[in-house]
Amino acid sequence: MNNNNSDDKQKRQRKVAWILIVIADVIYAVWGGMAAGWPEHLLGPGGKPILTAGYEGFTASSMSDLNSLSPMTVQYMEVIFRMYGLYCFIFGMMTVIIAVTAFRNGEQWAWWTLLISNTIAYAAAMRYDWIVNAIGPFELMEYVGLAVVYTALALTAPFLRENRKVQPIA
Repeated sequence: MNNNNSDDKQKRQRKVAWILIVIADVIYAVWGGMAAGWPEHLLGPGGKPILTAGYEGFTASSMSDLNSLSPMTVQYMEVIFRMYGLYCFIFGMMTVIIAVTAFRNGEQWAWWTLLISNTIAYAAAMRYDWIVNAIGPFELMEYVGLAVVYTALALTAPFLRENRKVQPIA
């Protein structure tokens, strides 16, 4: 009976964990989709569009001044930012797929993949925000997202004795 209680606890923890990871990574993907499709509507610090806030935070210069001097440079920056958004969207969707399939079924490679990939993706986004001095409400959510992912993964760590025997969940 004790083994059944342990199995039930493990299943509940993994269910909570995969749902938390899905929530965090769907939000990451939505942000990426916004950055790719509508960067002018993705607000950064001071209510400015994030690309403008990042440029001005990094250079201490005005984006409108750059646009009057070199509009093609601004357009090129937008293309690069949109591509970054596309990569964030793809990352978010891939981790969601891993969470609802392999991780949900208790495959250890999925746990490690989610740990490493989320750490790299969220840390890279945080580092960008620091470099360009553009940390606003959306950017603070990166810290929350990574904390949620780490909490979920801590519940299901494969190297803990109670999580070694994996039971698929329905």
